[in-house]
Amino acid sequence: MTNELLLIGTLVVLYGAVLLWFYLFGTGGLMAFTVFATIAANIEVLILIDAYGMEMTLGNILFATTFLVTDILSEVAGKKAAQQAVWAGIAANVLFIIVSQSWLAYIPSVNDWAMPSMQAIFSNTPRMMLSSLAVYAVAQVFDVWLYHKWWEITEKRTGDHRAFLWLRNNGSTLVSQLVNTVLFTALAFWGTYDIPTLISVALSSYVIFIFTSLLDTPVVYAARRLHDKKLGHTADVNVA
Repeated sequence: MTNELLLIGTLVVLYGAVLLWFYLFGTGGLMAFTVFATIAANIEVLILIDAYGMEMTLGNILFATTFLVTDILSEVAGKKAAQQAVWAGIAANVLFIIVSQSWLAYIPSVNDWAMPSMQAIFSNTPRMMLSSLAVYAVAQVFDVWLYHKWWEITEKRTGDHRAFLWLRNNGSTLVSQLVNTVLFTALAFWGTYDIPTLISVALSSYVIFIFTSLLDTPVVYAARRLHDKKLGHTADVNVA
């Protein structure tokens, strides 16, 4: 159960970190978290593990946090802010690809010990990250659009701008994560693993995403409460 416990612990830590960064740094903290999560996830996804009776890649939880972040930004700062987070993640990954590949071009010293490990990891990074960039752009832009589409529908039907947060959160993320899972598995791992393994990886990834998507709903509600309290505090100060 070591892998399973680590995955649960990772989920708690990362979702807690999203809230903490939002509390400490506001929307800028969420932008910074997106940059961290997209780069780290594209390295972590190289690792294949067994957990919960399934074979899966790591990185799923980190990728899930990027959808959590865009949903929070959509909710408290609007569509434009959420889209900016998506493009910030893409720009950071493009720069990381360029820099990490430049490391491999250096001729190491005879006393170097790190280059073989760097080559083993980052020689696979371009395909992973380029695949991820393409999929991330498609899935996240779609997620932001669908979030606000659900918002438009629920507000029109209820007349309440804040109602049905759980629906726009899950209704956008679950569909977007399916798009993300299928496209990324095909682009990143085709030819690397056999078909049964690809199917196993895709299914296990989406199962993880279903749970992470459902479990992130309380975090979005908590972030909105933090935002409301901050606005209330600011309003009190201004009145005074």
